[in-house]
Amino acid sequence: MSCWMPGCPALSMCRGLAALPITCLERAKDLKTRLGILLHKPELGHRIGTSSKLQLGSRQRDSSREVLEWRESFDQLLKSKSGVTAFHTFLKTEFSEENLDFWLACEDFKKTRSKTKLASKANRIFEEFVQNEAPREVNIDHETREITRKNLSGATSACFNEAQAKTRTLMEKDSYPRFLKSASYQDMTKQATSCGMSKRSHT
Repeated sequence: MSCWMPGCPALSMCRGLAALPITCLERAKDLKTRLGILLHKPELGHRIGTSSKLQLGSRQRDSSREVLEWRESFDQLLKSKSGVTAFHTFLKTEFSEENLDFWLACEDFKKTRSKTKLASKANRIFEEFVQNEAPREVNIDHETREITRKNLSGATSACFNEAQAKTRTLMEKDSYPRFLKSASYQDMTKQATSCGMSKRSHT
């Protein structure tokens, strides 16, 4: 709001600011920015900053533990979102990511409640992954393929169970051991282990 009254404090302030050299105003802005940065630094011991630092440390510990848990079992790997992502990246290098994509599609399919959606989703998954010469055909035997085809006539949430189980076993016995031996996972475990050791040395 503009002020036209003589002696108005706001008018005096505006005149005072206008009289300041440009460099002073720029320095003031710079100082304000720096203070803003400093106030958000956790090492200053501010209660919020310290809380953020603790939360970050906790997340790092959790993720390090999670990476090491992936080698305990294939189930542990599949339970972890970051584990599934890392495994998927590895499968891409072997050109076999369709196995995991099919398994994930089946998991999503089981959550479908609408019968109409169930039937359309079942057909879409079958055409993409299961039928002969499908764009992303998974490696299952002829018998399992035919059983799955018959299941489509009365699609239920269980119609891919057998094909999904076969694909899961294939990944667990074949791809998963290679993933654990891969350079990418070995690097992750080294980082997780060193992170855990540094945390212990600081406690």
